[in-house]
Amino acid sequence: MDWTAVTVETSNEAVEAVSYILTDSGANGVKIDNAADFANLKPGKYGPYGEIVDPDSLPHRKSGASVTGYFPPKVFIPELMKDIEQRVLQLKQFGLNPEPAKVHSETIDNQDWATVWQRYYHPVRVTSQLTVVPQWENYQPQQAGEKELILDPGMAFGTGTHPTTKLMLQALEIVLRGGESILDVGTGSGVLSIAAKQLGAGDVWAYDIDDVAVKSAQKNIDLNPVAHDVHLGVNNLLDGIHKSVDVVVANILAEIIVPLVPQAMANLKPGGYFLTSGIIKDKFPVVKKAEEDGGFIIDETMRMKDWYGIIAHRPKDE
Repeated sequence: MDWTAVTVETSNEAVEAVSYILTDSGANGVKIDNAADFANLKPGKYGPYGEIVDPDSLPHRKSGASVTGYFPPKVFIPELMKDIEQRVLQLKQFGLNPEPAKVHSETIDNQDWATVWQRYYHPVRVTSQLTVVPQWENYQPQQAGEKELILDPGMAFGTGTHPTTKLMLQALEIVLRGGESILDVGTGSGVLSIAAKQLGAGDVWAYDIDDVAVKSAQKNIDLNPVAHDVHLGVNNLLDGIHKSVDVVVANILAEIIVPLVPQAMANLKPGGYFLTSGIIKDKFPVVKKAEEDGGFIIDETMRMKDWYGIIAHRPKDE
């Protein structure tokens, strides 16, 4: 029986949220066609026979993005599409612009669709030390000290190239010195936990409210031996978590960061860092105020396009 590809036409800023909606709705894989991705490509072996091709010569989007989820034959698509469209439009309530938010579907034959998106993903240097590498690439580090984050981009819960994820990867690089204990809230693909281990972190606990995301994170962690001891679990923020850690990191929507603030304070050691991202421009003042009102000291604010990140810390005991 044939599979169905459900495609959402959306904006660059909503790509990861739409990817989550499709996967949460039962998609077995997700392909992202984002105009912004081509800005990162350099001439490489993109031709059908492995020949070197200039990315500008490849057919590609000029603006916006589309996210396609692949659904098995057992899924009843007409009802599913209505639900997906509604959830995509609701992203406006979280400060994201999902427009044009058009949803359409097509039947695809039972081909090896699992490799459809591979031509769109190539190694990307995201910080001075960290490079995101798709699992199928045979990548050779370009300089001493460069560290690889090996991911399966088909598991679209944060591939390291979105501004919100880049901000937190940079923040981790700024604050980690080695041996720190970390809570990764809303771990998604597990990329921040993997990066933390590459940067020398000690114990890392990673949580997500979605079981599918946790399974995705586990598969990515299995691709990175350095992260083999990351503790993964399903949990709503830090409900019921009582630890004393050096760093809490969260790349989640701004509205979800606000209730996380007191939980992060309760789980951080004096002087410990609270790293947050996923904050669209309009929501930044709200999150910053919530962190300051919650007792945190803001050390640095970070910005990439319309997205913000915050490095804050719990005051040390007098």
